[in-house]
Amino acid sequence: MILVVTFPIWQQVNPDQSQMLTLTAWSLDKIDTQTQEVIQSDGNIYLGVLALVAAVLALFSLTQYKNRTKQMFINMINSIVMVVTLALIIWTSHQANASFNPEVNGAFVVGFWAIFGGMIMNLLANRFIRKDEMLVRSVDRIR
Repeated sequence: MILVVTFPIWQQVNPDQSQMLTLTAWSLDKIDTQTQEVIQSDGNIYLGVLALVAAVLALFSLTQYKNRTKQMFINMINSIVMVVTLALIIWTSHQANASFNPEVNGAFVVGFWAIFGGMIMNLLANRFIRKDEMLVRSVDRIR
């Protein structure tokens, strides 16, 4: 989720190639392609905050290795935060596309695809935590 905060999420260029719209976790910038000067910047800090919350939840989950049930619960909440972040990114990019260049869709870039990587890692973490919990319970049953 740190990649979501640091890299652009979505980009679009207008038909005459003079302006570009870039969505990051912190702002939606309209940039002049000739001078690379920011013409207009709209803040959307909520995407960055949600991405950081997901990253903090993932790091906190790592420290809860002695309580696997709590760890799975934190990972479930983290999944919900990532889905909400993804939905807000799609909604924000759709709104920006409608006002900038509705004929052509923009392109999702590294920051957008990093969310899916985080979701896959969260899913794998839950799977292996559950597998470990079942192994511990089976060993307790044998005793």
